[in-house]
Amino acid sequence: MIKKTVNMKLTVHRSGCRGHADHGWLKTWHSFSFADYYNPDRMHFGALRVLNDDIIEAGMGFGTHPHDNMEIITIVLAGELEHRDSMGNGSVIRPGEVQVMSAGTGIKHSEFNHSAENEARLLQIWVFPDKKNVEPRYGQAKFQEAEMSGKWRTVVSPDGVDNSLWIHQQAWFSLGDFNESSTVSYQLKKTDSVVYLFLISGELEVGSETLNQRDGLCIEQIDAEIQLKISKNSKVLVMEIPA
Repeated sequence: MIKKTVNMKLTVHRSGCRGHADHGWLKTWHSFSFADYYNPDRMHFGALRVLNDDIIEAGMGFGTHPHDNMEIITIVLAGELEHRDSMGNGSVIRPGEVQVMSAGTGIKHSEFNHSAENEARLLQIWVFPDKKNVEPRYGQAKFQEAEMSGKWRTVVSPDGVDNSLWIHQQAWFSLGDFNESSTVSYQLKKTDSVVYLFLISGELEVGSETLNQRDGLCIEQIDAEIQLKISKNSKVLVMEIPA
């Protein structure tokens, strides 16, 4: 039995209301305060600190820069992202692949568009860790389209369940591709979690709210399940995090 969603607290972050910067080689949209974008009402949502939606021009990228005490998740949507870090890792991340880094006591890394011809599109997400100064670590995995067709595929978790990547936080990231006119429910992993839903593409409804491509939705006071009504074919990222 699907539970009603009328008691949930919903806060919409419209795509067009995000922070935006155009650096020529980089076009970026910030769901939360980041770099030159400051919004006191959008510093973070629970343990979710950063959600950046980036387009990197061919052959361009971020030079070597440091991080510490943050869990960093990168989801490539199109193109190829080349990664190198101070732990000795070097790899190319492609669509369908997810990367995690525990910055812990400190790492340095660079990220470049691996292609000399095509742009790269990606989501980079930062989550506050549940413990500080851990040993830095890196993980990367590929998830098949069939694993998220009409269902949720957990890609990040606290414990690596179902061959997902793991981070130092009680957080679960799930991706799903859903067809028009379907109804989908998401079941909480922990009863006291909150959820940030990011609509990568498509159109859907949660409670009284309609979301379109690149809209975000803060969901609080959840009664075990969240029901989604899919209006158009949709690719959805759900981030369940501590409040």
